[in-house]
Amino acid sequence: MSRVLSMAYLTACDATPQEAVRIAARLGYAHVGLRLLPNAPGAPQQHLIDHPEALRETVALLRDTGVGVFDLEIIRINEGFEPLDYRPLLDAGAALGARAVLVAGDDTNATRLADGYARLCELMKPYGMTADLEFMPWTAVPHARAALSVIEGAGMPSNAGILVDALHFDRSATTLEDIRALPRQLLHYAQICDAPGRARQGRDFTVEEMIHTARCARLQPGEGDIDLAGLFAALPSDLPVSVEVVHLDRMRAMDPAEWARQCLAASRRFVA
Repeated sequence: MSRVLSMAYLTACDATPQEAVRIAARLGYAHVGLRLLPNAPGAPQQHLIDHPEALRETVALLRDTGVGVFDLEIIRINEGFEPLDYRPLLDAGAALGARAVLVAGDDTNATRLADGYARLCELMKPYGMTADLEFMPWTAVPHARAALSVIEGAGMPSNAGILVDALHFDRSATTLEDIRALPRQLLHYAQICDAPGRARQGRDFTVEEMIHTARCARLQPGEGDIDLAGLFAALPSDLPVSVEVVHLDRMRAMDPAEWARQCLAASRRFVA
């Protein structure tokens, strides 16, 4: 059976939700990821929350094309986190049939972070979506072991999850042994991309460089130095994969569907 592949928001970040669904359907992606809340104040997002007509149109397109919504972005757990503030995102996700919500951990107080995550998972249970905590080296959840610690501190909620992004695996203090040690029930999907490694750079990456690459300059699988073969061998063979490849300079020079097609073809060489 072929692996389920989803087109992440960043792979077609200029597309509306409706355009993203059409691109995914044309190219053979089974799902899309949508960013309905920005990852930083004033950052780009797709507009479905408080846009009922656009939401209805997107739901109709999903039904007509057979494409699903895999994940929604993004919930950030910070010092003043209040899960109820995210009900509009969860309500939109329920209408779209989304399976997961991407969660980032920014609260440096470990106890409060775990409590906030536990409260979020409790709120999300009736919605049928998982809360997938993504470790990122510049956040309060910098590696896979930290993500597991947060979830254990939250009491291992039934809808908890850990999101493994190939870029963050490579640039964080995460080993293949750490990946293999993650409980299977916490793994709902992973993200694939590529990037230059430390050896090519000649030094460690700064936080600013890591953030820039993550948001603006990822490479297609096979173009960089990430051990994608090792990573996806360590992850379950049936794990759905989100193709998350954004390179703003290169994307400006081609049609969005062509970029998404190239990224899908490159990804299939590692996760067919």
